[in-house]
Amino acid sequence: MAYEIKRFPYDGTVDADGHILEPPDLWETYLEDRYKPRALRIGVDDDGLEYLEIDRRPSKSTNKGSLGIMGAMGAEDMRPSPERRYADSMPFGACNAAERLELMERENLEYCLLYPTIGLLWETELTDPELSLAYCRAYNRWIADFCRDGAGKLIPIAQLTLLDVEGSVAELERAVRDGCKGAWVNPFNHNRVIHGSPQHDALFAKCCELDVPLAIHPTFTPHRAAEGIFDWPGQGRVWGEMIWLRSIVQQALISFFSLGTLERFPELRLGVLEAGSGWIGAMLDRLDAYGESMNTARFRASELFRRQCFISGDPDETIAPYTIEHVGDDCFMWATDYPHPDHPHTWVDDLVVYANKLPETTREKVLGGNVKRIYRL
Repeated sequence: MAYEIKRFPYDGTVDADGHILEPPDLWETYLEDRYKPRALRIGVDDDGLEYLEIDRRPSKSTNKGSLGIMGAMGAEDMRPSPERRYADSMPFGACNAAERLELMERENLEYCLLYPTIGLLWETELTDPELSLAYCRAYNRWIADFCRDGAGKLIPIAQLTLLDVEGSVAELERAVRDGCKGAWVNPFNHNRVIHGSPQHDALFAKCCELDVPLAIHPTFTPHRAAEGIFDWPGQGRVWGEMIWLRSIVQQALISFFSLGTLERFPELRLGVLEAGSGWIGAMLDRLDAYGESMNTARFRASELFRRQCFISGDPDETIAPYTIEHVGDDCFMWATDYPHPDHPHTWVDDLVVYANKLPETTREKVLGGNVKRIYRL
Protein backbone atom coordinates (compact mmCIF):
# COMPACT_ATOMS: atom_id res chain seq x y z
CA MET A 1 0.00 0.00 0.00
CA ALA A 2 1.44 3.37 -0.99
CA TYR A 3 1.60 6.03 1.71
CA GLU A 4 -0.76 8.85 0.69
CA ILE A 5 0.86 12.16 1.59
CA LYS A 6 -1.59 14.86 2.69
CA ARG A 7 -0.91 18.40 3.86
CA PHE A 8 -1.86 19.38 7.40
CA PRO A 9 -3.61 22.77 7.40
CA TYR A 10 -2.10 24.28 10.58
CA ASP A 11 1.36 25.85 10.45
CA GLY A 12 3.95 25.44 13.21
CA THR A 13 3.11 21.77 13.77
CA VAL A 14 5.74 19.50 15.36
CA ASP A 15 5.94 15.70 15.36
CA ALA A 16 6.97 14.90 18.95
CA ASP A 17 7.82 11.25 18.31
CA GLY A 18 8.76 10.26 14.79
CA HIS A 19 11.06 7.36 14.03
CA ILE A 20 13.80 6.41 11.65
CA LEU A 21 14.87 3.00 10.39
CA GLU A 22 18.55 2.74 11.21
CA PRO A 23 20.95 1.50 8.52
CA PRO A 24 21.73 -2.20 9.04
CA ASP A 25 25.44 -1.52 9.51
CA LEU A 26 25.03 1.35 12.00
CA TRP A 27 26.55 -0.46 14.99
CA GLU A 28 29.29 -2.13 12.98
CA THR A 29 30.25 1.34 11.71
CA TYR A 30 29.76 3.52 14.80
CA LEU A 31 30.77 1.24 17.67
CA GLU A 32 34.24 1.63 19.14
CA ASP A 33 36.57 -0.99 17.64
CA ARG A 34 36.69 -3.18 20.75
CA TYR A 35 32.90 -3.68 20.60
CA LYS A 36 32.49 -4.22 16.86
CA PRO A 37 32.66 -8.05 17.07
CA ARG A 38 29.63 -7.82 19.38
CA ALA A 39 27.70 -5.37 17.21
CA LEU A 40 23.98 -5.39 16.57
CA ARG A 41 23.59 -6.73 13.06
CA ILE A 42 21.07 -8.38 10.76
CA GLY A 43 21.64 -12.00 9.76
CA VAL A 44 19.80 -14.38 7.43
CA ASP A 45 18.80 -17.91 8.44
CA ASP A 46 18.61 -21.06 6.31
CA ASP A 47 15.05 -20.20 5.27
CA GLY A 48 16.13 -16.81 3.96
CA LEU A 49 14.48 -14.91 6.82
CA GLU A 50 16.32 -12.02 8.41
CA TYR A 51 16.91 -11.98 12.16
CA LEU A 52 18.38 -9.52 14.62
CA GLU A 53 21.69 -10.53 16.16
CA ILE A 54 22.43 -9.12 19.64
CA ASP A 55 25.91 -9.66 21.06
CA ARG A 56 26.60 -12.57 18.65
CA ARG A 57 23.27 -14.31 19.43
CA PRO A 58 20.00 -14.40 17.44
CA SER A 59 17.29 -12.40 19.13
CA LYS A 60 14.60 -14.40 20.89
CA SER A 61 12.14 -11.49 21.14
CA THR A 62 12.26 -10.25 17.55
CA ASN A 63 10.53 -12.75 15.30
CA LYS A 64 12.45 -13.89 12.24
CA GLY A 65 11.41 -11.96 9.17
CA SER A 66 9.79 -9.18 11.19
CA LEU A 67 12.52 -6.61 10.47
CA GLY A 68 11.28 -6.41 6.88
CA ILE A 69 7.86 -5.14 8.01
CA MET A 70 9.09 -2.38 10.34
CA GLY A 71 8.10 0.21 7.75
CA ALA A 72 5.06 -1.59 6.33
CA MET A 73 2.33 0.74 5.12
CA GLY A 74 -0.59 -1.69 5.11
CA ALA A 75 -1.86 -5.02 6.37
CA GLU A 76 -0.94 -6.84 3.17
CA ASP A 77 2.70 -5.91 3.81
CA MET A 78 2.81 -7.49 7.27
CA ARG A 79 3.65 -11.04 6.28
CA PRO A 80 7.31 -11.97 6.92
CA SER A 81 8.95 -13.31 3.79
CA PRO A 82 12.47 -13.93 2.45
CA GLU A 83 11.57 -11.39 -0.23
CA ARG A 84 10.91 -8.64 2.35
CA ARG A 85 14.31 -7.41 3.49
CA TYR A 86 14.77 -4.65 6.03
CA ALA A 87 17.09 -2.49 3.92
CA ASP A 88 14.91 -2.86 0.83
CA SER A 89 11.57 -2.18 2.54
CA MET A 90 12.10 1.31 3.93
CA PRO A 91 9.34 3.77 3.06
CA PHE A 92 10.02 7.30 1.88
CA GLY A 93 11.95 9.34 4.45
CA ALA A 94 12.60 6.46 6.85
CA CYS A 95 16.41 6.50 6.53
CA ASN A 96 17.22 9.45 4.30
CA ALA A 97 17.38 12.97 5.70
CA ALA A 98 16.63 14.72 2.41
CA GLU A 99 13.57 12.53 1.87
CA ARG A 100 12.37 13.12 5.43
CA LEU A 101 12.65 16.88 4.94
CA GLU A 102 10.68 16.63 1.70
CA LEU A 103 8.02 14.55 3.45
CA MET A 104 7.78 17.10 6.27
CA GLU A 105 7.52 19.96 3.78
CA ARG A 106 4.70 18.25 1.92
CA GLU A 107 2.90 17.40 5.17
CA ASN A 108 3.55 20.89 6.65
CA LEU A 109 5.57 19.81 9.68
CA GLU A 110 8.01 22.34 11.13
CA TYR A 111 10.12 19.93 13.22
CA CYS A 112 10.34 16.19 13.80
CA LEU A 113 11.87 14.66 16.92
CA LEU A 114 13.48 11.37 15.96
CA TYR A 115 13.61 8.07 17.83
CA PRO A 116 15.01 4.70 16.70
CA THR A 117 13.47 1.42 15.52
CA ILE A 118 16.06 -1.31 16.01
CA GLY A 119 17.03 0.67 19.10
CA LEU A 120 13.65 -0.27 20.61
CA LEU A 121 14.28 -4.00 20.25
CA TRP A 122 17.62 -4.95 21.76
CA GLU A 123 17.71 -3.82 25.37
CA THR A 124 15.14 -6.38 26.47
CA GLU A 125 17.73 -9.11 25.84
CA LEU A 126 20.98 -7.40 26.80
CA THR A 127 21.97 -7.25 30.46
CA ASP A 128 25.60 -6.19 30.01
CA PRO A 129 25.83 -2.54 31.17
CA GLU A 130 29.06 -1.84 29.28
CA LEU A 131 27.81 -3.13 25.93
CA SER A 132 24.39 -1.52 26.43
CA LEU A 133 26.02 1.86 26.88
CA ALA A 134 28.25 1.23 23.85
CA TYR A 135 25.17 0.45 21.73
CA CYS A 136 23.60 3.71 22.94
CA ARG A 137 26.72 5.73 22.14
CA ALA A 138 26.91 4.30 18.63
CA TYR A 139 23.27 5.14 17.91
CA ASN A 140 23.57 8.62 19.38
CA ARG A 141 26.60 9.47 17.27
CA TRP A 142 24.79 8.23 14.18
CA ILE A 143 21.50 10.07 14.81
CA ALA A 144 23.40 13.31 15.46
CA ASP A 145 25.19 12.89 12.14
CA PHE A 146 21.92 12.01 10.39
CA CYS A 147 20.21 15.15 11.71
CA ARG A 148 23.10 17.43 10.70
CA ASP A 149 21.72 17.18 7.17
CA GLY A 150 18.26 18.14 8.42
CA ALA A 151 18.44 21.94 8.17
CA GLY A 152 17.70 22.19 11.90
CA LYS A 153 14.29 20.57 11.43
CA LEU A 154 15.30 16.99 12.30
CA ILE A 155 15.84 16.80 16.05
CA PRO A 156 18.06 14.03 17.49
CA ILE A 157 17.10 12.54 20.86
CA ALA A 158 19.73 10.51 22.72
CA GLN A 159 19.16 6.94 23.87
CA LEU A 160 20.41 6.16 27.39
CA THR A 161 20.44 3.06 29.60
CA LEU A 162 19.63 2.81 33.30
CA LEU A 163 21.98 -0.18 33.56
CA ASP A 164 24.88 2.29 33.82
CA VAL A 165 23.72 5.55 35.32
CA GLU A 166 27.11 7.23 35.59
CA GLY A 167 27.96 6.16 32.05
CA SER A 168 24.65 7.54 30.80
CA VAL A 169 25.36 10.83 32.60
CA ALA A 170 28.63 11.15 30.68
CA GLU A 171 26.98 10.08 27.43
CA LEU A 172 24.15 12.58 27.84
CA GLU A 173 26.66 15.40 28.24
CA ARG A 174 28.55 14.24 25.14
CA ALA A 175 25.36 13.75 23.10
CA VAL A 176 23.98 17.18 23.98
CA ARG A 177 27.27 18.77 22.89
CA ASP A 178 26.85 16.82 19.64
CA GLY A 179 23.39 18.29 19.01
CA CYS A 180 20.87 16.08 20.85
CA LYS A 181 17.99 18.06 22.38
CA GLY A 182 16.86 15.51 24.95
CA ALA A 183 17.12 11.89 26.00
CA TRP A 184 14.97 8.82 26.51
CA VAL A 185 15.10 5.58 28.48
CA ASN A 186 13.12 2.38 28.17
CA PRO A 187 10.27 1.57 30.61
CA PHE A 188 11.98 -1.31 32.43
CA ASN A 189 15.30 -1.98 34.14
CA HIS A 190 17.21 -5.25 34.30
CA ASN A 191 18.52 -4.10 37.69
CA ARG A 192 14.88 -4.05 38.89
CA VAL A 193 15.28 -0.46 40.12
CA ILE A 194 12.19 1.67 39.39
CA HIS A 195 12.80 4.82 37.37
CA GLY A 196 12.20 7.47 40.04
CA SER A 197 14.62 5.86 42.48
CA PRO A 198 17.34 8.01 44.07
CA GLN A 199 19.80 5.57 42.47
CA HIS A 200 19.11 7.45 39.22
CA ASP A 201 19.41 10.95 40.70
CA ALA A 202 22.72 11.66 38.96
CA LEU A 203 20.99 11.37 35.59
CA PHE A 204 18.12 13.63 36.65
CA ALA A 205 20.59 16.18 37.97
CA LYS A 206 22.48 16.17 34.68
CA CYS A 207 19.24 16.69 32.71
CA CYS A 208 18.53 19.72 34.87
CA GLU A 209 22.08 21.04 34.50
CA LEU A 210 21.99 20.67 30.71
CA ASP A 211 18.39 21.96 30.52
CA VAL A 212 17.14 19.00 28.48
CA PRO A 213 14.04 16.82 29.01
CA LEU A 214 14.02 13.11 29.74
CA ALA A 215 11.31 10.84 28.32
CA ILE A 216 10.17 7.26 28.86
CA HIS A 217 9.56 5.51 25.53
CA PRO A 218 8.09 1.99 25.14
CA THR A 219 10.37 -0.77 23.89
CA PHE A 220 10.30 -4.53 23.81
CA THR A 221 10.32 -5.69 27.44
CA PRO A 222 11.70 -8.81 29.15
CA HIS A 223 8.25 -9.71 30.55
CA ARG A 224 5.04 -10.71 28.81
CA ALA A 225 1.67 -9.14 29.58
CA ALA A 226 0.19 -10.42 32.86
CA GLU A 227 3.09 -12.82 33.28
CA GLY A 228 2.28 -15.34 35.99
CA ILE A 229 -1.43 -14.46 35.87
CA PHE A 230 -2.69 -15.25 32.35
CA ASP A 231 -1.41 -17.04 29.27
CA TRP A 232 -2.28 -15.25 26.06
CA PRO A 233 -2.90 -17.84 23.34
CA GLY A 234 -1.83 -17.38 19.73
CA GLN A 235 -2.31 -13.89 18.32
CA GLY A 236 -3.72 -12.77 21.66
CA ARG A 237 -0.13 -12.24 22.78
CA VAL A 238 0.10 -9.24 20.47
CA TRP A 239 -2.86 -7.61 22.19
CA GLY A 240 -1.38 -8.50 25.55
CA GLU A 241 1.84 -6.72 24.67
CA MET A 242 -0.10 -3.53 23.93
CA ILE A 243 -1.62 -3.68 27.42
CA TRP A 244 1.76 -4.34 29.02
CA LEU A 245 3.55 -1.56 27.17
CA ARG A 246 1.13 1.01 28.54
CA SER A 247 0.98 -0.36 32.08
CA ILE A 248 4.75 -0.55 32.49
CA VAL A 249 5.12 3.08 31.36
CA GLN A 250 2.47 4.08 33.88
CA GLN A 251 4.34 2.30 36.66
CA ALA A 252 7.55 4.12 35.75
CA LEU A 253 5.76 7.48 35.74
CA ILE A 254 4.04 6.88 39.09
CA SER A 255 7.43 6.25 40.70
CA PHE A 256 8.40 9.89 40.10
CA PHE A 257 5.42 10.99 42.22
CA SER A 258 5.59 8.31 44.89
CA LEU A 259 9.34 8.56 45.50
CA GLY A 260 9.45 12.36 45.55
CA THR A 261 11.67 12.57 42.47
CA LEU A 262 9.91 15.58 40.97
CA GLU A 263 10.13 17.33 44.32
CA ARG A 264 13.87 16.61 44.54
CA PHE A 265 14.34 17.92 40.99
CA PRO A 266 11.81 20.70 40.43
CA GLU A 267 13.55 21.69 37.18
CA LEU A 268 13.34 18.20 35.65
CA ARG A 269 11.14 17.98 32.55
CA LEU A 270 9.79 14.44 32.32
CA GLY A 271 7.85 12.95 29.41
CA VAL A 272 5.84 9.86 28.53
CA LEU A 273 5.74 8.88 24.87
CA GLU A 274 3.79 6.48 22.64
CA ALA A 275 1.48 5.14 25.33
CA GLY A 276 -1.52 7.31 24.51
CA SER A 277 -2.63 10.31 26.54
CA GLY A 278 -6.32 9.86 27.29
CA TRP A 279 -5.62 7.82 30.43
CA ILE A 280 -3.51 10.41 32.20
CA GLY A 281 -6.43 12.40 33.61
CA ALA A 282 -8.01 9.42 35.32
CA MET A 283 -4.67 8.28 36.72
CA LEU A 284 -3.85 11.71 38.15
CA ASP A 285 -7.33 11.93 39.71
CA ARG A 286 -6.76 8.61 41.46
CA LEU A 287 -3.25 9.56 42.61
CA ASP A 288 -4.61 12.82 44.04
CA ALA A 289 -7.44 11.05 45.83
CA TYR A 290 -5.14 8.39 47.24
CA GLY A 291 -2.56 10.90 48.41
CA GLU A 292 -5.21 12.97 50.18
CA SER A 293 -7.06 10.07 51.78
CA MET A 294 -3.85 8.44 53.02
CA ASN A 295 -2.12 11.74 53.80
CA THR A 296 0.95 10.48 51.94
CA ALA A 297 1.82 13.37 49.65
CA ARG A 298 3.00 16.95 50.19
CA PHE A 299 2.04 17.82 46.60
CA ARG A 300 -0.88 16.64 44.51
CA ALA A 301 0.27 14.46 41.62
CA SER A 302 -1.77 16.58 39.20
CA GLU A 303 0.09 19.71 40.34
CA LEU A 304 3.48 18.09 39.85
CA PHE A 305 2.44 16.75 36.46
CA ARG A 306 1.28 20.17 35.28
CA ARG A 307 4.49 21.74 36.58
CA GLN A 308 7.05 19.31 35.15
CA CYS A 309 5.63 16.59 32.92
CA PHE A 310 4.45 16.12 29.35
CA ILE A 311 2.76 13.36 27.41
CA SER A 312 2.46 12.54 23.72
CA GLY A 313 -0.78 11.18 22.30
CA ASP A 314 -1.98 9.76 19.01
CA PRO A 315 -3.89 11.75 16.38
CA ASP A 316 -6.82 9.31 16.51
CA GLU A 317 -7.42 9.62 20.28
CA THR A 318 -11.02 10.79 20.51
CA ILE A 319 -10.91 11.37 24.27
CA ALA A 320 -7.73 13.47 24.23
CA PRO A 321 -9.33 16.93 23.76
CA TYR A 322 -11.39 16.41 26.91
CA THR A 323 -8.39 15.11 28.85
CA ILE A 324 -6.36 18.16 27.80
CA GLU A 325 -9.05 20.49 29.12
CA HIS A 326 -9.10 18.62 32.43
CA VAL A 327 -5.36 18.22 33.01
CA GLY A 328 -3.94 21.37 31.40
CA ASP A 329 -2.88 22.23 27.87
CA ASP A 330 0.80 22.90 28.68
CA CYS A 331 1.45 19.17 29.09
CA PHE A 332 0.29 17.65 25.79
CA MET A 333 1.78 16.99 22.37
CA TRP A 334 1.11 14.57 19.52
CA ALA A 335 3.14 12.24 17.29
CA THR A 336 2.96 10.40 13.98
CA ASP A 337 5.12 7.38 14.99
CA TYR A 338 6.03 7.31 11.27
CA PRO A 339 7.00 4.90 9.72
CA HIS A 340 5.97 2.20 12.20
CA PRO A 341 3.11 -0.04 11.04
CA ASP A 342 1.17 -0.13 14.33
CA HIS A 343 -0.12 3.43 13.86
CA PRO A 344 -2.45 4.58 11.07
CA HIS A 345 -0.79 6.52 8.28
CA THR A 346 -3.89 8.67 7.86
CA TRP A 347 -2.68 10.92 10.67
CA VAL A 348 -3.46 14.16 8.83
CA ASP A 349 -7.19 13.39 8.64
CA ASP A 350 -7.26 12.25 12.27
CA LEU A 351 -5.26 15.21 13.57
CA VAL A 352 -7.50 17.71 11.78
CA VAL A 353 -10.51 16.30 13.64
CA TYR A 354 -8.51 16.34 16.90
CA ALA A 355 -7.21 19.89 16.40
CA ASN A 356 -10.56 21.34 15.42
CA LYS A 357 -11.97 20.31 18.81
CA LEU A 358 -9.39 22.42 20.65
CA PRO A 359 -9.60 26.15 21.46
CA GLU A 360 -7.15 28.17 19.35
CA THR A 361 -4.63 28.85 22.13
CA THR A 362 -4.71 25.20 23.22
CA ARG A 363 -4.38 24.02 19.61
CA GLU A 364 -1.22 26.08 19.11
CA LYS A 365 0.35 24.58 22.23
CA VAL A 366 -0.59 20.95 21.54
CA LEU A 367 0.30 20.95 17.85
CA GLY A 368 3.77 22.39 18.34
CA GLY A 369 4.19 25.11 20.93
CA ASN A 370 4.70 22.75 23.86
CA VAL A 371 7.37 20.73 22.05
CA LYS A 372 9.25 23.89 21.10
CA ARG A 373 9.16 25.17 24.67
CA ILE A 374 10.04 21.89 26.41
CA TYR A 375 12.84 20.93 23.98
CA ARG A 376 14.12 24.52 23.58
CA LEU A 377 13.69 24.46 19.81
